[in-house]
Amino acid sequence: MVSEWSWSAEIGILFGVVSFGLTFFLIIAVQYRRYGRFTWLRLLGAGAVSVYLTTLVAYTLLPLPVSRGKVCAATLQLVPFHFVSDIVSDTAGDGVLGTLTNTATLQVVFNVLLFIPLGIIVRGFFSRGLRMTVLIGLATSVLIEVTQYTGIFGLYSCPYRVADVDDVLTNTLGAVIGGLLGPVVLAWMPRERELRAARATPRPVTVWRRWLGMAIDWALFGALGFALVTPYSLVWIVMTGSAPDQPDAVNAALNALVPGLIVFMVPALRGTGASLGQSAVWLAPRWPVEASLGRRSIGRRLARAVSVGGLYSVLMFITGIGTAAADWANLVAGLLLFADFVAVPLTREHGGLSGLITGAVMRDQRELAPEPVAPASQSSAP
Repeated sequence: MVSEWSWSAEIGILFGVVSFGLTFFLIIAVQYRRYGRFTWLRLLGAGAVSVYLTTLVAYTLLPLPVSRGKVCAATLQLVPFHFVSDIVSDTAGDGVLGTLTNTATLQVVFNVLLFIPLGIIVRGFFSRGLRMTVLIGLATSVLIEVTQYTGIFGLYSCPYRVADVDDVLTNTLGAVIGGLLGPVVLAWMPRERELRAARATPRPVTVWRRWLGMAIDWALFGALGFALVTPYSLVWIVMTGSAPDQPDAVNAALNALVPGLIVFMVPALRGTGASLGQSAVWLAPRWPVEASLGRRSIGRRLARAVSVGGLYSVLMFITGIGTAAADWANLVAGLLLFADFVAVPLTREHGGLSGLITGAVMRDQRELAPEPVAPASQSSAP
């Protein structure tokens, strides 16, 4: 059993780290929008939550049977505290040490320990009350047992593990203990209420913050491309029986042009004119001399969006359709990103490459009123 527990821990930690890495920039973006700033401590806490949740799944549902056929070796156990008789019968004549180290005893102890971190997380990290913590622990345990009893909701024809009411009782006890310990164990963790109270406070525009907004932009660009191309490819395969031809203009447009429009171009037409990544970290472009508004204000925003994000999208589209210039386009796209990265600390008020081209600088959104934009029918004169 020890080897099974070790295997589950390894799998849980591995997938937890991977899932945390995949959602890294999303977590940071959510932090900025919720708290108005970034905090390393809560980011590390989010990583710990990710590892714990995947480990919980690994311990309670894995390993899966190889076959989806009949795996009805498991049953339903609805007698509360049946584990007491199991321990008594399994440890008869073993003495105190033998009883404490017996598998039946360790299983009960482990079920309690497994849910203590959940109670700590809900009470100490998410700042929920003890009653809510206990209810979440109970609901989570019941969901796990139902999942086991239904063979992962019909994925397997029969249960492959025992669905045990004692597991619910011991898991919930663990959540209670964790809920009591949470405020003490995580006393050093910044509280959501305090962070959100200072959400509207403007903060300096640093190089790291500017780079973070850029990283979120490019992460969103890639994620949107993947989210659009994947269903398109699946539909194509279903309809034709084969993968889309390469190169494919539609595939390239979904992978580059559409994400570019969503992340860079459309946001330039509304609100602060910031890209999605810049908005996530409360940044907005501004021009030192605000001498013209209306249409020309929109023109400035679009020019800034096109100068890097829009140009990169077009270059990646050219790469995707496989023209003679594809290799050159890919090289120029890489150089463009590198230049954009390097330009941030070298340009006035971290305007970056787009600021160098269009004269824009970066400001904290919270210290500025939205830039007025006149309707298209009105005069562009000040």
